Amino acid sequence: MNNITIVDVRTTAEFMGGNATGSINIPLQEIQQRIEEIKSLQQPIILCCASGNRSAQAASFLMSCGVECKNGGSWLDVNYNYQTT
Repeated sequence: MNNITIVDVRTTAEFMGGNATGSINIPLQEIQQRIEEIKSLQQPIILCCASGNRSAQAASFLMSCGVECKNGGSWLDVNYNYQTT
């Protein structure tokens, strides 16, 4: 599926320890400041983190800003469910 963007909202250190294929890292604490950058990404955006908690927070905020997105849960689940290769 090449018509989506996967955004991992974990910290940079967590992201460097392993991530979903083709994902980009925008830590949760940077989501608000980087909203214009996020809006310019290919939508829909699938958000992920370690368990789905942080990505749920990010998805809620982004949806309130008009971004087409959904919470994909754990990055491991996203890696399995949204193969971008």
